Amino acid sequence: MKVLLTGSRGFTGPYVRAMLEHAGHTVVGGVFDPLPDQALADDEVLLDIVDRDACRRIVDALRPDVIVHLAGIAFAAEQRVDPYYRVNVAGTEHLLRACLDVGHRPHKIVLVSSSMVYGTPAPDRIELDESAPLAPANHYAISKVAMEMIARTYFDRLPILIARPFNYIGRGQGIQFVTAKIVDHFVRRAPVIELGNIDVARDFSDVRDIAQAYVGLVESDAAGEVVNLCSGRAYPLQYVLDTLRAITGHAIEVRVNPAFVRANDPKLVRGSTERLDRLIGARTLHHIDATLEWMVEAEPRIARLAPLPAVA
Repeated sequence: MKVLLTGSRGFTGPYVRAMLEHAGHTVVGGVFDPLPDQALADDEVLLDIVDRDACRRIVDALRPDVIVHLAGIAFAAEQRVDPYYRVNVAGTEHLLRACLDVGHRPHKIVLVSSSMVYGTPAPDRIELDESAPLAPANHYAISKVAMEMIARTYFDRLPILIARPFNYIGRGQGIQFVTAKIVDHFVRRAPVIELGNIDVARDFSDVRDIAQAYVGLVESDAAGEVVNLCSGRAYPLQYVLDTLRAITGHAIEVRVNPAFVRANDPKLVRGSTERLDRLIGARTLHHIDATLEWMVEAEPRIARLAPLPAVA
């Protein structure tokens, strides 16, 4: 199938592209404002989803069998508010409306929301399934809830799946995200790292597992549903620090910076994989230890020392 992949040059996009192509699909990447030294490839198109007319032109020209919509404002600590709504909400509707305007019904449209729509889980919720109440606590999460609500108004006209990815990590992730920041500090052998609340546990996935899940959703028959993308395993942030200490042989002082502490930061977030497993089947997942080692090995700056004693 021909797949229009928006956000194809972001963190997740290259992994999704590679796995779609490996599965035999033809991918056309939607690129927003490439750098001067990064010209568009033959299998890429310039696409600003905020531009309604551009969305209409691209959808009409390509007539893709599938749209995987990864483009969006992803960092929840962004200080400006308006980009969340212009890009995540209006931009998504522009793509959906473009399909209707040009009379094209793709086989599947996969939209990306976020686990942050759940906010702080109730104390009695051990894991979050898709029926959990929505309680967005910042503009990023609110924009994703708004996107989902708008997408639902198209469910009767377009075959839409909404994915809610939980935390995922891997090579190429920006250091504004906490795990990539921690890896970067260990690789640089920095003596100190400043973090927010470290007394938290999160459902971490490997970006390659998330990309494979997107391929599974593309190839599934499901539509009109919301599905968590997660591992179903929660790891304390302290476990990440201890594991990187063991991998690199470097000890680092952790300082909590109040400026980095998010209000109402949930102590535990773990997703349910039940619906995802039903839609795409059981998966073999990378363990977080292997993912962290893979991230460290990508950095040429790392100089391994003798391993430190294991931390109990």
